[in-house]
Amino acid sequence: MDEKKIARINELYHKSKKEGLSEEELKEQQILRREYIDSFRQNLRSQLDNISIVEADGSITDLGEKFGKKRGH
Repeated sequence: MDEKKIARINELYHKSKKEGLSEEELKEQQILRREYIDSFRQNLRSQLDNISIVEADGSITDLGEKFGKKRGH
């Protein structure tokens, strides 16, 4: 998500607290928030898929492969 969209989310939030939002602005806010949350989840999943754990016996467990979430290229 780019900085302009994040700035717009913040702008709509502040406007909603001061004077309220029109129906169109409420819909825009919902769409932007959903996009932000989806982007956040995707980034978090990517980070978690790249974690490997070194077990006590020295073996390495790739969590992305273990839980089937790693996507092929």
